[in-house]
Amino acid sequence: MKILLAHTPSLRKNYYGDKAILGLQKFGTVYFHESEIALSPQDLVSAAQDIDLIVADRLTAVPSVVFESLPKLKAVLRCAVDVRNIDIDAATQHGILVTRAKPGFIESVAELIIGFMVDLSRGLSSYVNSYHRNEIPQAIMGKQLSGATIGIIGFGAIARHTADIANAFGMEILAYDPYVKNTPPFVILVNLETLLGLSDYVVCLAVATLETENLMNAKSFQLMKKSAFFINPSRGNLVQEADLIKALQNGTISGAALDVGRGSDQMPTIELASLSNVIATPHVGGLTPPAILAQALDTVEQVGEISEGLVPHGALNADNWSRRNA
Repeated sequence: MKILLAHTPSLRKNYYGDKAILGLQKFGTVYFHESEIALSPQDLVSAAQDIDLIVADRLTAVPSVVFESLPKLKAVLRCAVDVRNIDIDAATQHGILVTRAKPGFIESVAELIIGFMVDLSRGLSSYVNSYHRNEIPQAIMGKQLSGATIGIIGFGAIARHTADIANAFGMEILAYDPYVKNTPPFVILVNLETLLGLSDYVVCLAVATLETENLMNAKSFQLMKKSAFFINPSRGNLVQEADLIKALQNGTISGAALDVGRGSDQMPTIELASLSNVIATPHVGGLTPPAILAQALDTVEQVGEISEGLVPHGALNADNWSRRNA
């Protein structure tokens, strides 16, 4: 097979790695994208004319024009969970398979969430910044996690792991997810309004869909305690950013920690991240070696399954995969 790895060189280094590349090379010839500029749809069409499989990073959009223009293409394997910028309907119409990787970053993102909560509660970043400016910071009274309430919006795999850690910290745990019926005994399912009103830390872990677009908005922030913190490690689409900025500036909520936003590559925007009561990181929740390697190796495993004539475990439209044996 001929396999195109769509990652730029830096993304290939940070988000794929040599071990996964060696794994791919066991199943065919691997072709690399050598520019630091992400492939445009037109460039992807040019690069993949004779390609059987595309392994795509999260920056590589795969719209309908790609599927229309690549008669030899059998499958697109996303090295990520988020497949919103792949036109799956168009792929299906052309008999091309689309897959996604397992969420290998569960532990990594959960740990970042806990770190955010500690930092927000104790002012760690503020102290560090003062010392780096050769200033002696003023000690302030902090908050402890034990006995506080965390409210988790969306109760998937990351939320469950976060809840386990929060429980070990001695926190009260609320969750809102209209699609979940069963939780561990230490997690209380409530409606969204109750969660927002009772939580000291509101953690947004819902999946980004049309239903959850701007789920956190002016009304949502008004329901939160003035002393509460908002944490978003999921997707920027879940938050009406202008409303969050106003809530932070006028004291509607105490502060926020953000790993995602509406900037490039889902990073927090400078306007929001530069606020004094915001802790922001550039979309690094899953940027740890175990997390990155897990997703990269998952795509390798799926390429292996395809090479054996099997439907890979991450398939999203297998029923219409007419190019399977092409």
